[in-house]
Amino acid sequence: MSELWSDMGPQLWPAFWVTLKLTFFSAIGALIWGTLLAAMRVSPVPVMRGFAGVYVNIVRNTPLTLIVLFCSIGLYQNLGLALAPDNANFIKNNNFWLAVLAFILYTATFVCETLRSGFNTVPIGQAEAARSLGLTFPQVLGIIVLPQAIRSVIGPLGSVLIALTKNTTIASVIGVAEASLLMKEEIETYSDQIVAIFVIIAAGFMIITLTEGFVFGYLAKRLAVKR
Repeated sequence: MSELWSDMGPQLWPAFWVTLKLTFFSAIGALIWGTLLAAMRVSPVPVMRGFAGVYVNIVRNTPLTLIVLFCSIGLYQNLGLALAPDNANFIKNNNFWLAVLAFILYTATFVCETLRSGFNTVPIGQAEAARSLGLTFPQVLGIIVLPQAIRSVIGPLGSVLIALTKNTTIASVIGVAEASLLMKEEIETYSDQIVAIFVIIAAGFMIITLTEGFVFGYLAKRLAVKR
């Protein structure tokens, strides 16, 4: 056990730091893209509603592993899409950002549906009153509906973030050096201590996800819309 810890211990923080960075950048991107998708889902423009509906239903029901591989093999290897500067760490950085792109494309569909459910919590009379005052659809959505919707779904958005954190383990399939890749490497080296390795990695993820759950639970109570 001491030999395992002396080898694995120094690598834990760098591996989980990559996991945290994957989660952070993917969450920001997914929130932006998911909000745009949610706006399109309720848009008065049929083409936008149709695009958002087809996108959400296809991507949400596609395995995340396939989306990650599509970004790596399809976008980079076949189409030459590079998301990192051409330097000594190009492959490492490019794989990281390709994984972030995949997580954004996938997680945004869940953000979209979560926000769309939040739209239903806003009394329709408020939107009608705003339209009667001459506000356009973007103004009604951005000023009246969206702020209340976000406050009403902070808890569910926290669940989406927790799922995203756990989904970052799939980035290891394209060589991103996050926590699950470290686990795989350690298992190959210390195959007789699989349980200990699992417990260590699981404890790291529990610390992250329980912290996220606590923060979002607090925010949900603090910022809840009073009816």
